[in-house]
Amino acid sequence: MEVNSKRVQQQVRNFERTIQEYQFKEPFSRFITQFYKNNRQMGSSDRRMNSRFCYNYFRLGKAFTNLSAVERLSIAEFLCEDNSAVVAVFKPEWNDKASLNIEDKVSFIESEYGNFLEKVFPFSISLSPAINQKAFIISHFIQPNLYIRIKKGMESKVRKILEKNLVPYEELSEQTLSLSNGTNLQQIKSLEGDYEVQDWASQQSLNDIEIAPRSSWWDCCAASGGKSLLLLDKESNIKLMVSDIRLSILRNLDERFEKAGVKTYYRKKILDLSNSVKHIMGEESYDGILLDAPCSGSGTWGRTPEMLQKFSASEIDKFSTLQKQIVQNVIPYLRSGKTLVYITCSVFAAENEEITQYIVDQLGLQLEDQHSIIGYDKKADSMFVARFKKP
Repeated sequence: MEVNSKRVQQQVRNFERTIQEYQFKEPFSRFITQFYKNNRQMGSSDRRMNSRFCYNYFRLGKAFTNLSAVERLSIAEFLCEDNSAVVAVFKPEWNDKASLNIEDKVSFIESEYGNFLEKVFPFSISLSPAINQKAFIISHFIQPNLYIRIKKGMESKVRKILEKNLVPYEELSEQTLSLSNGTNLQQIKSLEGDYEVQDWASQQSLNDIEIAPRSSWWDCCAASGGKSLLLLDKESNIKLMVSDIRLSILRNLDERFEKAGVKTYYRKKILDLSNSVKHIMGEESYDGILLDAPCSGSGTWGRTPEMLQKFSASEIDKFSTLQKQIVQNVIPYLRSGKTLVYITCSVFAAENEEITQYIVDQLGLQLEDQHSIIGYDKKADSMFVARFKKP
């Protein structure tokens, strides 16, 4: 690989300036969009490289904080990429190891600097039992794939359009395709409305849920409606109510439903479920409640690696407390003998198994199933799902 050392050093200076300006007050994706608007002199190739450098740098979490930003970036590039101009310029003696697999690369860095994985993800003591600690931490050095869920009946059409546009994909199921991260499907207008961008793990979250026609369901923390769309794809003939804490969130849901061509009538409510909502909900009741709970998002940090540096362990208990408040305030509206589905995109036991134990011990529901959805071995997110029945 031929390397222009002068250009690489300029790109690294751009990276250092970007990292210095980012204060972790917003998602990095939002920050970097504004950063580029403010720095229009940066060309498209320099922007792509700058984004890559920043995201790879974040993947080190809190490891190597005693080193300079350039040396940390060199380590990150070595771990995350097969070819790196940064490594070629600043650590040329590592070039012959660029083709090693990720486990061997980790071993090499440990031989140079000592053990570091616990500092990449310093929350291992809090993991759910099903999570393989080392495999999970190492997965953060690998960018997750883009996953799509094809609407029922559109499977053949979507595949033909992807093939016509020379978009490579891997078929995981009839409705689930895996594509390389960064694939721009929005430019293919003929696909609009025929698929949803939805991670593999999220697509598995309702696999074992029975949804009877004409039953009533409440997606109580609906956000932009991803789980509701999955629910409707399994059974469109239901009575659906969606709620969230802000009107702007539900407006995003409306837009997403419209693009997806949703025909099912649905109701909306703005609800703060950290408090009792009896004054709003009255005597409402449902055959099924879907609680995709606000959480740390720790199973998705491969996509938002800045969280590895931003997150503190004290936040786990805050989320756990909020989850208990929400589940306590929604269960009164579940009919006897009916289903509660509890979901998080967390890998922490305090947000997963400890909440299910709380639901059983303190709220009296019967646990029918609980399991982690392991995605870190598939370039996907990891999640947790539990299914309950109300006596």
